[in-house]
Amino acid sequence: MSDIDRRTLLKLMAAAPAAAGLVWTEADVEAAAGQAQAARAARAGAAFAPKFFTAHEYQTVRVLVDLILPRDERSGSATDVGVPEFMDFMMVDQPPRQVAMRGGLAWIDRECLRRHDLPFVRCSAAQQTALLDDIAWPARGTAALSHGINFFSSFRDLTSSGFWTTKVGIADLQYLGNVAVAEWKGCPEEVLKKLGLNPTA
Repeated sequence: MSDIDRRTLLKLMAAAPAAAGLVWTEADVEAAAGQAQAARAARAGAAFAPKFFTAHEYQTVRVLVDLILPRDERSGSATDVGVPEFMDFMMVDQPPRQVAMRGGLAWIDRECLRRHDLPFVRCSAAQQTALLDDIAWPARGTAALSHGINFFSSFRDLTSSGFWTTKVGIADLQYLGNVAVAEWKGCPEEVLKKLGLNPTA
Protein backbone atom coordinates (compact mmCIF):
# COMPACT_ATOMS: atom_id res chain seq x y z
CA MET A 1 0.00 0.00 0.00
CA SER A 2 3.04 2.29 0.36
CA ASP A 3 6.78 2.06 -0.31
CA ILE A 4 7.57 0.73 3.16
CA ASP A 5 8.23 -2.98 3.57
CA ARG A 6 4.70 -4.27 4.15
CA ARG A 7 5.88 -7.73 5.13
CA THR A 8 8.10 -6.29 7.89
CA LEU A 9 5.32 -4.01 9.15
CA LEU A 10 2.83 -6.85 9.28
CA LYS A 11 5.33 -9.05 11.11
CA LEU A 12 5.73 -6.39 13.79
CA MET A 13 1.96 -5.98 14.12
CA ALA A 14 1.43 -9.73 14.37
CA ALA A 15 4.32 -10.39 16.74
CA ALA A 16 3.23 -8.13 19.61
CA PRO A 17 -0.04 -9.86 20.52
CA ALA A 18 1.48 -13.26 19.84
CA ALA A 19 4.37 -12.56 22.17
CA ALA A 20 1.97 -11.37 24.86
CA GLY A 21 0.40 -14.79 25.14
CA LEU A 22 -0.22 -17.24 22.34
CA VAL A 23 -2.88 -19.78 23.26
CA TRP A 24 -3.75 -22.43 20.71
CA THR A 25 -7.33 -23.59 20.90
CA GLU A 26 -8.59 -26.81 19.36
CA ALA A 27 -10.13 -24.73 16.58
CA ASP A 28 -6.75 -23.09 15.86
CA VAL A 29 -5.10 -26.50 15.55
CA GLU A 30 -7.87 -27.67 13.22
CA ALA A 31 -7.53 -24.51 11.16
CA ALA A 32 -3.79 -25.00 10.77
CA ALA A 33 -4.33 -28.64 9.80
CA GLY A 34 -7.03 -27.65 7.31
CA GLN A 35 -4.78 -25.00 5.83
CA ALA A 36 -1.94 -27.50 5.41
CA GLN A 37 -4.32 -29.98 3.79
CA ALA A 38 -5.56 -27.30 1.38
CA ALA A 39 -2.00 -26.35 0.47
CA ARG A 40 -1.17 -29.99 -0.25
CA ALA A 41 -4.26 -30.30 -2.41
CA ALA A 42 -3.27 -27.16 -4.32
CA ARG A 43 0.20 -28.57 -4.97
CA ALA A 44 -1.37 -31.81 -6.17
CA GLY A 45 -3.49 -29.87 -8.64
CA ALA A 46 -6.83 -30.41 -6.91
CA ALA A 47 -9.11 -27.38 -6.91
CA PHE A 48 -10.17 -26.10 -3.48
CA ALA A 49 -13.94 -25.72 -3.09
CA PRO A 50 -14.74 -23.02 -0.50
CA LYS A 51 -17.50 -23.84 1.95
CA PHE A 52 -18.26 -20.25 2.99
CA PHE A 53 -17.18 -17.89 0.22
CA THR A 54 -19.03 -17.62 -3.07
CA ALA A 55 -16.88 -18.02 -6.19
CA HIS A 56 -16.68 -14.25 -6.63
CA GLU A 57 -15.91 -13.60 -2.96
CA TYR A 58 -13.18 -16.23 -3.02
CA GLN A 59 -11.62 -14.65 -6.11
CA THR A 60 -11.65 -11.29 -4.31
CA VAL A 61 -10.09 -12.82 -1.20
CA ARG A 62 -7.28 -14.33 -3.28
CA VAL A 63 -6.47 -10.98 -4.88
CA LEU A 64 -6.62 -9.11 -1.56
CA VAL A 65 -4.37 -11.47 0.40
CA ASP A 66 -1.70 -11.35 -2.31
CA LEU A 67 -1.81 -7.56 -2.34
CA ILE A 68 -1.21 -7.66 1.41
CA LEU A 69 1.49 -10.35 1.27
CA PRO A 70 2.85 -10.78 -2.25
CA ARG A 71 5.50 -13.28 -3.25
CA ASP A 72 9.01 -11.90 -2.79
CA GLU A 73 12.62 -13.09 -2.78
CA ARG A 74 12.23 -14.54 0.73
CA SER A 75 9.00 -16.48 0.51
CA GLY A 76 5.83 -17.23 -1.37
CA SER A 77 2.66 -15.19 -1.40
CA ALA A 78 -0.35 -15.56 0.86
CA THR A 79 -2.14 -17.71 -1.74
CA ASP A 80 0.96 -19.88 -2.18
CA VAL A 81 0.68 -21.03 1.44
CA GLY A 82 -3.10 -21.44 1.55
CA VAL A 83 -4.26 -18.28 3.33
CA PRO A 84 -7.56 -18.07 1.38
CA GLU A 85 -8.33 -21.68 2.36
CA PHE A 86 -7.49 -20.83 5.97
CA MET A 87 -9.89 -17.87 5.85
CA ASP A 88 -12.66 -20.03 4.44
CA PHE A 89 -12.18 -22.50 7.29
CA MET A 90 -12.20 -19.71 9.87
CA MET A 91 -15.46 -18.30 8.52
CA VAL A 92 -17.12 -21.73 8.76
CA ASP A 93 -15.66 -22.31 12.23
CA GLN A 94 -16.54 -18.84 13.57
CA PRO A 95 -20.03 -17.86 12.37
CA PRO A 96 -20.04 -14.51 14.27
CA ARG A 97 -17.35 -13.27 11.84
CA GLN A 98 -19.30 -14.15 8.70
CA VAL A 99 -21.45 -11.02 8.38
CA ALA A 100 -18.46 -8.69 8.76
CA MET A 101 -16.44 -10.65 6.19
CA ARG A 102 -19.23 -10.86 3.63
CA GLY A 103 -20.22 -7.23 4.19
CA GLY A 104 -16.62 -6.04 3.92
CA LEU A 105 -16.04 -7.82 0.63
CA ALA A 106 -19.28 -6.33 -0.68
CA TRP A 107 -18.13 -2.87 0.48
CA ILE A 108 -14.87 -3.28 -1.48
CA ASP A 109 -16.85 -4.07 -4.63
CA ARG A 110 -19.35 -1.24 -4.11
CA GLU A 111 -16.54 1.27 -3.66
CA CYS A 112 -14.80 0.06 -6.82
CA LEU A 113 -18.08 0.22 -8.74
CA ARG A 114 -18.57 3.78 -7.49
CA ARG A 115 -15.06 4.80 -8.50
CA HIS A 116 -14.46 2.80 -11.67
CA ASP A 117 -17.74 1.07 -12.60
CA LEU A 118 -15.97 -2.27 -12.09
CA PRO A 119 -15.84 -4.83 -9.27
CA PHE A 120 -12.56 -5.01 -7.38
CA VAL A 121 -11.17 -8.07 -9.17
CA ARG A 122 -11.66 -6.42 -12.58
CA CYS A 123 -9.98 -3.16 -11.61
CA SER A 124 -6.42 -2.49 -12.68
CA ALA A 125 -3.59 -3.14 -10.23
CA ALA A 126 -3.17 0.62 -9.81
CA GLN A 127 -6.87 1.08 -9.05
CA GLN A 128 -6.84 -1.77 -6.54
CA THR A 129 -3.77 -0.38 -4.78
CA ALA A 130 -5.24 3.13 -4.69
CA LEU A 131 -8.33 1.85 -2.88
CA LEU A 132 -6.26 -0.10 -0.37
CA ASP A 133 -4.05 2.95 0.21
CA ASP A 134 -7.20 4.82 1.23
CA ILE A 135 -8.29 2.22 3.78
CA ALA A 136 -5.00 0.69 5.00
CA TRP A 137 -4.07 3.48 7.42
CA PRO A 138 -6.84 4.11 9.99
CA ALA A 139 -5.28 7.32 11.29
CA ARG A 140 -5.38 8.85 7.82
CA GLY A 141 -8.82 7.55 6.83
CA THR A 142 -12.00 9.54 6.41
CA ALA A 143 -15.37 8.96 8.05
CA ALA A 144 -16.85 8.08 4.66
CA LEU A 145 -14.42 5.14 4.41
CA SER A 146 -14.78 3.97 8.02
CA HIS A 147 -16.54 0.71 7.13
CA GLY A 148 -13.84 -0.17 4.63
CA ILE A 149 -11.08 0.79 7.07
CA ASN A 150 -12.52 -1.41 9.83
CA PHE A 151 -12.99 -4.33 7.46
CA PHE A 152 -9.52 -4.09 5.98
CA SER A 153 -7.84 -3.92 9.40
CA SER A 154 -9.57 -7.16 10.40
CA PHE A 155 -8.91 -8.77 7.02
CA ARG A 156 -5.22 -7.86 7.17
CA ASP A 157 -4.96 -9.35 10.68
CA LEU A 158 -6.53 -12.60 9.50
CA THR A 159 -4.21 -12.69 6.49
CA SER A 160 -1.20 -12.25 8.77
CA SER A 161 -2.40 -14.96 11.15
CA GLY A 162 -2.89 -17.37 8.26
CA PHE A 163 0.49 -16.63 6.70
CA TRP A 164 2.74 -16.61 9.75
CA THR A 165 1.38 -19.84 11.20
CA THR A 166 2.54 -21.81 8.16
CA LYS A 167 5.96 -23.41 7.71
CA VAL A 168 6.79 -20.80 5.05
CA GLY A 169 5.63 -17.95 7.29
CA ILE A 170 7.61 -19.20 10.28
CA ALA A 171 10.70 -19.43 8.07
CA ASP A 172 10.00 -15.89 6.84
CA LEU A 173 9.98 -14.72 10.48
CA GLN A 174 13.30 -16.54 10.95
CA TYR A 175 11.81 -17.96 14.13
CA LEU A 176 14.07 -20.63 15.62
CA GLY A 177 11.57 -22.01 18.09
CA ASN A 178 12.55 -24.26 20.94
CA VAL A 179 16.22 -24.66 20.05
CA ALA A 180 18.83 -25.53 22.66
CA VAL A 181 21.87 -23.25 22.88
CA ALA A 182 25.14 -24.35 24.43
CA GLU A 183 25.79 -20.96 26.00
CA TRP A 184 23.53 -17.96 26.64
CA LYS A 185 25.45 -14.75 26.08
CA GLY A 186 22.53 -12.42 26.71
CA CYS A 187 20.75 -10.07 24.37
CA PRO A 188 22.88 -9.09 21.33
CA GLU A 189 24.56 -5.72 21.75
CA GLU A 190 23.03 -4.30 18.56
CA VAL A 191 19.53 -5.10 19.84
CA LEU A 192 20.22 -3.40 23.18
CA LYS A 193 21.48 -0.30 21.36
CA LYS A 194 18.42 -0.25 19.11
CA LEU A 195 16.22 -0.38 22.23
CA GLY A 196 18.17 2.50 23.78
CA LEU A 197 19.59 0.35 26.55
CA ASN A 198 23.14 0.44 27.85
CA PRO A 199 24.79 -2.85 26.83
CA THR A 200 27.47 -2.48 29.54
CA ALA A 201 25.08 -1.83 32.44
